Amino acid sequence: MDNPVEEIKGKLDIVDFIGSYITLKKTGRNFRAVCPFHQEKTPSFIISPERQIWHCFGACGEGGDVIKFLMKWENITFFEALKELAQKTGVKLTSFDVEDKAWKKKERFYKMNFLATEFFNYILEKSEIGKNAREYLKERAIRESTIRKFKLGYAPSSWDSLRLFLKKKEFSEAEVEENGLLVKSSSGKYYDRFRGRLIFPIIDSRGNILGFSGRLLDKNAKEAKYVNTPETPVYHKRETLYGINASLDEIKKEKNAYIVEGEFDMITPYQNGLTNFVAIKGTAVTAEQLILLKRYTDKITLMLDADPAGLEAIKRGIDEADKLGFDMRVVRLEGAKDPDEAVRTDLGGFKQAIAKPTSIYDFLIDSAAEKYPLSDAFGKKKIADEVVPYIGSINNPVVKSHYIKKLSDILEVEEESIESLIFRLKREKRKKPPYKQEAPVKKNDDREVVLQKYILSYIFQAKDPVKESALIFSLIAPVDFSIPSYQKIAEIFTSFYKGNDKKFSIGEFVNQLNPQLKSIFDEIYLFSVGEERLEDENINKLCLELKRFALKTSIKKLLGSQEGEQNKKNLLEFSNELKEVEKKLLPL
Repeated sequence: MDNPVEEIKGKLDIVDFIGSYITLKKTGRNFRAVCPFHQEKTPSFIISPERQIWHCFGACGEGGDVIKFLMKWENITFFEALKELAQKTGVKLTSFDVEDKAWKKKERFYKMNFLATEFFNYILEKSEIGKNAREYLKERAIRESTIRKFKLGYAPSSWDSLRLFLKKKEFSEAEVEENGLLVKSSSGKYYDRFRGRLIFPIIDSRGNILGFSGRLLDKNAKEAKYVNTPETPVYHKRETLYGINASLDEIKKEKNAYIVEGEFDMITPYQNGLTNFVAIKGTAVTAEQLILLKRYTDKITLMLDADPAGLEAIKRGIDEADKLGFDMRVVRLEGAKDPDEAVRTDLGGFKQAIAKPTSIYDFLIDSAAEKYPLSDAFGKKKIADEVVPYIGSINNPVVKSHYIKKLSDILEVEEESIESLIFRLKREKRKKPPYKQEAPVKKNDDREVVLQKYILSYIFQAKDPVKESALIFSLIAPVDFSIPSYQKIAEIFTSFYKGNDKKFSIGEFVNQLNPQLKSIFDEIYLFSVGEERLEDENINKLCLELKRFALKTSIKKLLGSQEGEQNKKNLLEFSNELKEVEKKLLPL
C-alpha cells in the first residue's frame, strides 16, 4: 500500500485499539464509553467499527480515527502518533515524507533536554563540581542506582556552562531560551536558568524529557528553594506528574496511585519498593493531572504535606477528583512532615500508614475539627460549613447516615440539624444554573441543523438504509437540507440507490464522497447513536418539521425577490403546502 496512513489504519481495529485504553460498552452496532478527554458522567463517546471512527457528542466534541485518538490520548503531534503506530504495526515510513513543524520542534526540544540531562548527570556523578551534591544525596539516603534511574543531575554555579555546551551541539540561544533552559536579560544577554542546583528531569509516560526542576542544596540560602522550567512547547506544568514514567506499570497493576507533593516524596518511597507514587509540582492537584491518571486507575490516595497549604491542596484535590468519579483516600502521617521524612525515619510505620488510608470524609471532618474550636457555636458553624457540602454529595444512604451521625456527635448537635443544612444546600444549588451543561449537540447548532444531522444519521444507522430512506424521502427531498454538504450527501445517496436493488454498503457509499464530504459524513454518521430508534410516526414528524423549515425559507426568498407570475404561483403553492404540513404537525 502506497499510503502508510491507510496501511496503519488497515492493520488496527479501532474497537480493540481504543478498548485497550478505556472501557467500552456495546450499543447495537456501535460502542459507547465515558469520554476520556473531558469530565463527564453520562457516556457520550461513540465508536463505529464499520467506519473505524470515534466521536464525542459531549462537551469536547472531538472525533477521528485511531491516529487522532492516540494524538489526543498522549497529547502528541500527528507525526509522533504515526511513528508510534507504524512501529506497533510494522509499517515502514521511509517513503512517507510529512512536513510537521510542530513535531520537528518538539523532537528538537526533546533532544535538547536529553543532552542537558546528560550534561547535568555527568557534572553530578563524574566531576569534582558535583561533590557537594553527591554528599547531599548521600545524606538523604539516595542510592546511586536511584540517581541513575531518575537521571538526577547537578547544575554548576556558572552563568553559561549549559549555554556553551548546547551551543556546541548546534542549538541557538533563542531556541534554548524558548525551551526554558536559558533566560534572556533586559540587556539582551542569555544566561543559564539552572545554577548551583540539584536537577530533577521531568519525564512523561513515554520517556520524553519535558523539562527540569532545580533544588537548592543550602536550605538557608535566600533564593527560591525550587526553580522550574517555565511553560514551553513541550512542558505544561498542569499536565505533568513527576515520576509517572517510573511508576506507571505499578499504578496499573495496583489500580491505585499515591499522589505526593515533591520529588523526594516520590523518589524515597520508590527506592524502598513502593513504586506507585507520583508527585505534583507545587501544591495544587489539577484536573489535567487527574485526567491523566484516570486513564490508568480509578483509585487515588492523596498524601500531601501535613501543613495548612498541604491540607488545602488535599481539599482542592478532592473537589477535582470527585468530578471524575475517583475512589479517593487520604493518608495522614504522624511524626513526619512528608513521605520522604517518614520513610527515612520509620519505613515500617510508613507502610502501616499507607496500608490504612483514611476515608476522605473522615479526613475532612477531623481536619476541620482540628482547625476550629469546638467550644463555641461559631467554631462549630465553620466546621459544618466546610464539611456538610461533602457529606451532602454522598450517594449511598448508609454511608451518608454514618457521617451525619459522626459530625453531629463531634459538634454535639442533633442529626436533624445536619440534615437540615444538607437540604438547604441542595435547595440553593437547584436554584443556581449548572456550571457546565453536557449537551449532545454544540451550542451553535439550532433546531433545523440538529434535525438535518439526526435524519441523515438515522438513515445510515438503520439496518436497511435504503428501505429507511424510501419512507423519509417520500416526505422530504435532498433540496430541503439547508446545509450544502448535507444536501450533497443526501443527493449522492438518493441518486446512487434509487431504483437500485444492490444491498447498501457503507464503505462503497463513502468511497463516492470527496475528502471534505467524508469528514462531514463521519461527523453526522454517529449523531443518532444512543438515541432510541423512533417509531415511524415520530420520524415522520421530524421529517415534516424539517419540511416546514425548508418551506418557510423558500417563502421568505420569494417574498424578497421581484414579483412575477411564476413567483406568485410558487408562493401560493409553497404556502398551501406549508399549511398542510403544519396541520399534520398539530397534536391530536
